[in-house]
Amino acid sequence: MIRTRIIGTGSYVPPDILTNDNLSEMVDTSDEWIRTRTGICNRHIAKDMDNADMAYNAARNAVEDARIEASKIGLIIVATSTPDYAFPNQASLVQAKLKAVNAMCFDVSAACSGFITALDIAASMLKAGSYKYALVIGSEKMSEIVNWKDRSVCVLFGDGAGAVVLKAVDNNTEDVTGALVGHERGIIDSNIYNDGTGASVLTGGRRFSDSCSTDIFIHMDGQEVFKFAVKSVPTAIETLLHNNNMDINEVDKFILHQANVRIIESVAKRLKADKDKFPVNLNEYGNTSSASIPILLDELNRNGSLKQGEKLVLAGFGAGLSWGSILLVW
Repeated sequence: MIRTRIIGTGSYVPPDILTNDNLSEMVDTSDEWIRTRTGICNRHIAKDMDNADMAYNAARNAVEDARIEASKIGLIIVATSTPDYAFPNQASLVQAKLKAVNAMCFDVSAACSGFITALDIAASMLKAGSYKYALVIGSEKMSEIVNWKDRSVCVLFGDGAGAVVLKAVDNNTEDVTGALVGHERGIIDSNIYNDGTGASVLTGGRRFSDSCSTDIFIHMDGQEVFKFAVKSVPTAIETLLHNNNMDINEVDKFILHQANVRIIESVAKRLKADKDKFPVNLNEYGNTSSASIPILLDELNRNGSLKQGEKLVLAGFGAGLSWGSILLVW
C-alpha cells in the first residue's frame, strides 16, 4: 500500500506589515475593535512582489527542508484565488523559477479551502503511482482584491504563501535513517465538501464576462460565513474521525484555516476538544486564505512543535461554499 507523507514544509510572508493602528488611520476602526472581534493584530502586505514570487519562496524553502532536488518533483499544484494571470497558471510560474523541469503543473481555485483540496488531489495522484514527489502550495495576494475602505473586510486579510513536499512511500521500504516506514505515518484519510447554493455569501474578483467592471473586491456576509464555518467544520472533522474509528481526544493538533479566532474557539467548543490543541498565528498574519494552513504547519514544524507519530487534523472552509478536513500522522 502506498502512503503519502509530508517530508518538507516552507513558507514566506512579505516584510511589509500593516498594523491595526495603521488601519485605524484608513477606516473607522481601532486596534481594540479588531483584536476583540477577530484576534488579528498585524497582516503582511506584498507591495513589491507578485503572487508567484511568494509561492516560489515558500516552495524553495519546502524543497530545501525536504532535502531533494527540484528536478525530482513530478507534480506542482498551487492553490490560489488571486493568481497573477488567468493564464499561465501559477504552478507553471513556480516551476520555471524553481527549475522543477520534470513537473506537471496546474492550479486549484477553492478559496480558503484551496490548500486542503490541492493536498487531497496530490495525495491521490501519488497513491495512484503517477508521481513520487509532489509540491503543494497555497499562495495568496489578498491585498489586491480587498477594498481598503470596507471596514468589515479590510481588517481581515493578509498576503503570504506556504508549501509542502509530499512523497509516495511504500510500506515495505525504508527511510533515509534505515527505519521501517510504517503505514501509520502519512495522510490517512480526507473528506472534501461543497455547497454551491451558498456561493453568493462570499465572492471576490472580476467576472470575465464583464470586462468593464471595476469591482474586483471581496464581498462577504460575515454572519453567514461564521454560522457556516462553526457548523460545517466540526461535522466534517467528526465524520472523518468516525470513519477512522478515532476519538476527538486522540488528535494531537487541529490545524484550522486561520480566519477568525472566534471561529476557531467555537469549533473547539463544539468538538468538546481542548482549545490548546488548536494552534493560532492569525494575530500576526490575518486571513491569508489558502496560504494559512501551510504557513501555520511550517511554523509548527520549524519550531519543533510537531512530533513524529502525532495525529493531526487539517481543516479548511471558505467560498464555494467549500470545506473539508484531512487526517494525517506526522
